[in-house]
Amino acid sequence: MGGKVCKEEVKEEKRRSVGREDSLTSTDRIRRFASKQFGFSVLSLARRGLTEVPDELWEMPELEKLNLSLNSLKVLPAPLALLSNLVVLNLWGNQVLSLANNQLSSLPPSLSGLTKLRKLNLSHNLIAHIPGCVYNMKALVFLHLACNRLENLAENIQALVELKILIVEGNSLHSLPKALCCLTRLELLNLDFNDIKDVPQEMHQLSRLEKLACHPLDKGLHILHNPLLKPLKEVLEGGLSALYSYLRAV
Repeated sequence: MGGKVCKEEVKEEKRRSVGREDSLTSTDRIRRFASKQFGFSVLSLARRGLTEVPDELWEMPELEKLNLSLNSLKVLPAPLALLSNLVVLNLWGNQVLSLANNQLSSLPPSLSGLTKLRKLNLSHNLIAHIPGCVYNMKALVFLHLACNRLENLAENIQALVELKILIVEGNSLHSLPKALCCLTRLELLNLDFNDIKDVPQEMHQLSRLEKLACHPLDKGLHILHNPLLKPLKEVLEGGLSALYSYLRAV
């Protein structure tokens, strides 16, 4: 008898639980996926088959780290700029794009307002030009653009003076702008697997790049996997210090 009563209580509790779930707003449901990690307000919606960003996100201005990786996003809505406290935005593995001047872009201009953003991952997308709003994210220390369709880096790159890590491997870069050499805080610059044949003479100003790096996680300059012309290719056999000595003497 007691066992039967207990089972009935369990069923009743389940019914109440379902009722509570149904009464929750969509925002509350999304908040269930949010957490506190190392003092940051974090939300991961990775691998959820999203084709668009849920509108409920705009009601969560407290978010500091947002992971939207490995979905099927093609457009990012302008209201994303309402998340003004974001310091990390991960869009890895999507197909984020919009059309502007017949060139593929990835972010609406309104995202210029993400002035606190420190890490931006746009790797493995279809980006042909770094979106203009990125150059206004002056707090960025980490910018990941690997495996896109970049053919050049604009002179505007010099605006990102706080950058310590810039990853643009696996694109179609043909050359590097002198403005890149203004990013003197760079500790890791990954240029591997592009179409770079020469480097700016001013590159020796990047003194925090301490070595030629091979392992993807190593700090330093990654550039060996490019069709470098003579004498650069031979000079690099002596390491980064040999390259810098060569560039100073040119």
